Amino acid sequence: MAKEIFVPDIGDFKDVEVIEVLVGVGDTIDVDQSLISVESDKAAMEIPAPEAGVVKEMKIKIGDHISKGSLILLLEPAASEASAASAPEAAAPKVEAAPAAASVPAQPPAPAKPAAPVAAAPVRQSPTAQIDEAGFAKAYASPSVRKFARELGVDLGKVDGSGRKGRIIHEDVQGFVKRVLSQPAAAGGLGVAPMPDIDFSQWGAVESKPLTKINKLTGQFLHRNWVTVPHVTQFDESDITDMESFRKEMAAEYKERGIKITPLVFMMKAVVSAMKQYPRFNSSLDATGENLIMKSYFNIGIAVDTPDGLVVPVVRDVDRKTLVDLAVELGEISVKARDKKLKPGDMQGGCLTISSLGGIGGTKFTPIVNAPEVAILGVSRAKMQPVWNGKEFEPRLMLPLSLSYDHRVIDGADGARFTSFLSRVLSDTRRLLL
Repeated sequence: MAKEIFVPDIGDFKDVEVIEVLVGVGDTIDVDQSLISVESDKAAMEIPAPEAGVVKEMKIKIGDHISKGSLILLLEPAASEASAASAPEAAAPKVEAAPAAASVPAQPPAPAKPAAPVAAAPVRQSPTAQIDEAGFAKAYASPSVRKFARELGVDLGKVDGSGRKGRIIHEDVQGFVKRVLSQPAAAGGLGVAPMPDIDFSQWGAVESKPLTKINKLTGQFLHRNWVTVPHVTQFDESDITDMESFRKEMAAEYKERGIKITPLVFMMKAVVSAMKQYPRFNSSLDATGENLIMKSYFNIGIAVDTPDGLVVPVVRDVDRKTLVDLAVELGEISVKARDKKLKPGDMQGGCLTISSLGGIGGTKFTPIVNAPEVAILGVSRAKMQPVWNGKEFEPRLMLPLSLSYDHRVIDGADGARFTSFLSRVLSDTRRLLL
């Protein structure tokens, strides 16, 4: 025979609203399992089951108002041994203070005053959870949802509630976990909130174009590097008037041989010279982040702009090659990049990357470190400027430099020393022979 289950003595709480129904017809329930959640203007509480069994019929729904003695459901009791083990009287409801947003926003929440003692089951927090207890406590959720969130290691302070008055329900916690796990950065525990799905066509005509494969891969790598590497950017400038004069002479000489001498080859040699002077710029952190891998080779990555996106092929052993050798290799790399013939191995093993926007424009920018490298040099467009030589101003060709580096490996003082040294080498190409 089905047994009627009534609302037990809930003290001063009368005519309280049902805000959540936690079981349904056909569910098998245990003793003390929460059946419904109710809410007054002071607190929220859950009504537990007085005995185990199978739910045959629900007698209340969300929005109903109940008091002591209200019929909740019809229950088919479990086996006799289970019934004998159940409590003779209904367990005291679990009471929890509701946040101010649940009642009157202008007033702080009043403490709950249950007649019966609080029945709070011990909850073991997930060892991997990083929960802001203050935010968790203020979240508007029932005790069962709080327990569920702790079991999953979810900080309720970061979950948006979809229930009545913004209440957080079980489905909200589940949805939060699914969104976090679907984010590429979730594996690193970043907890980045997802971007909203917006229908842009509501404001006018739009067209959807898929990203290229290079765009997608580059975006993932840059996002990872930006959020995991503590970036600092050091700005400087170098007087390359003499270097540019020498470069033009070389360019004219090698033009007939089909070799294009660009400022980039000078920068590559100058960067290697600076890396030898400051070896930490030619290193990488190991996977643990506790050891520094010092490199004895000098491979320079060159950021190349292609119609399909950004690629960074690597020129190896720059320290062993002449300016002409580098010019020839850069020409070959550019053709391979445009023709989509670069292989994965062509873009691996770099020690430091150079990103040159001088041919396009701009005064300075903050390049993103190409991890596991620890630094990247950004080069902008050089321009003539008046420079004081101690007696008068004279026109000099000044090159803007932007050095971004991993602050876990490189201190600010070394960053400034590196760009100062690099500036001196570029200002006097004879230093490349040292």
